Amino acid sequence: MRPNVMCSRGRALRRHDTLLSSDFMRRTCAVVDLIAVLIFVGIGRSVHDHGVYAGGVASTAWPFVAGLVLGWLLVTKLRRSGASPADGFIICLVTVTVGMILRVIAGQGTAFAFVLVALGFLGAFMIGGRVLLVGAKRLRKTGGSR
Repeated sequence: MRPNVMCSRGRALRRHDTLLSSDFMRRTCAVVDLIAVLIFVGIGRSVHDHGVYAGGVASTAWPFVAGLVLGWLLVTKLRRSGASPADGFIICLVTVTVGMILRVIAGQGTAFAFVLVALGFLGAFMIGGRVLLVGAKRLRKTGGSR
């Protein structure tokens, strides 16, 4: 028998429920989103022979990190968990849109193909990752049986 813990609403939760709680999921998704942006930037800089050093990564990443923060602020303002695939879609769209606008303002490139690659890569992580988390949560809830 698994030990139970009490949640803030007074009901007993199994240990795996606490790991997949909305607070844990929200924090996990936010960290994974940031990692996705940094991986995207690192791969892009590497592929285009710009070098992957701290200053260069920061210079390329800041517009997308700013967009990511605004995306999370919007999702939070809408009182959403940030952990659903729909939330990932919103966060991805805001991240890429704001990131591209800030890149234009900063004099960095925004070719159409780059916009599509950014949407595809970040969408795969931000939406696809949440689909996997929701699936894992459902499997854990049902004990893996159908």
